[in-house]
Amino acid sequence: MSKLSQKHLLGIKDLTSEDIELIFETADNFKEVINRPVKKVPSLRDVTIANVFFENSTRTRLSFELAQKRLSADTINFSASNSSVKKGETLLDTVNNILAMKVDMIVMRHASPGAPHYLAKHIKANIVNAGDGTHEHPTQALLDAFSIREKLGSVAGKKIAIIGDILHSRVALSNIFALQKLGAKVMVCGPPTLLPKFIGQLGVEVEFDVRKALQWCDVANVLRIQLERQQIKYFPSLREYSLYYGITKKLLDSLKKQIVIMHPGPINRGVELSSDAADSQHSIILDQVENGVAVRMAVLYLLAARS
Repeated sequence: MSKLSQKHLLGIKDLTSEDIELIFETADNFKEVINRPVKKVPSLRDVTIANVFFENSTRTRLSFELAQKRLSADTINFSASNSSVKKGETLLDTVNNILAMKVDMIVMRHASPGAPHYLAKHIKANIVNAGDGTHEHPTQALLDAFSIREKLGSVAGKKIAIIGDILHSRVALSNIFALQKLGAKVMVCGPPTLLPKFIGQLGVEVEFDVRKALQWCDVANVLRIQLERQQIKYFPSLREYSLYYGITKKLLDSLKKQIVIMHPGPINRGVELSSDAADSQHSIILDQVENGVAVRMAVLYLLAARS
């Protein structure tokens, strides 16, 4: 069996295109598993995984937990909100205490960019980054690219527009890295206040007009407005944002071509996407959720094989 080039999954930046293809091929096999009557395999029966979440999460956490159960791993869940972190314990002490219970792998989400990279230098267990601040969210980018490959046959040569709050999004950065490694063309689109100043240096096209972006792309990956990360106002109101950047079924129907709509969730319905667009035949949003379990199973399985 081929092996990943990395011991951890800290970010897409560290992966090779061969790593990504290996994850996808493995996910194809696991997707068959989760669609049969007995949805479990004993692949990680002797592996213990800790889900260490210092930030709230619903979909990512459930998806990882389900992936671990499908692989027959033992899992423990740690939530910072009711832990000794509140008493002033350091990140490293917290994780070392968890590892002392003979844990093999850590799935971690943290508000500070670089937190999993810091841990990787100090502990022996495999680490999966489930989102670090506004930096990266590698498994989301992998499941997004996997979903595009499933829908359109391949990612290479496709035009993908990432639309919305690029500035505060870890999904955007990981997606840009993953899509470029797989040979796609990438455009970012949003209000000038929500696009990082130097985003063009990543080799992406920059567009401020959502209609032009939609006319250009094969796939629109629409991002949530991350109000919880915004300390200042980046646009006058949600209503105004929706007016200029919201994607509706009417707008999609006026394009004279079929495009694929994606969203990492949770959707602010009526803001970045109208309900009739989110639930239309253009959308593969629920496919992304299903694929998330298969892709995370693949990542956990391949990292465990590296140990």
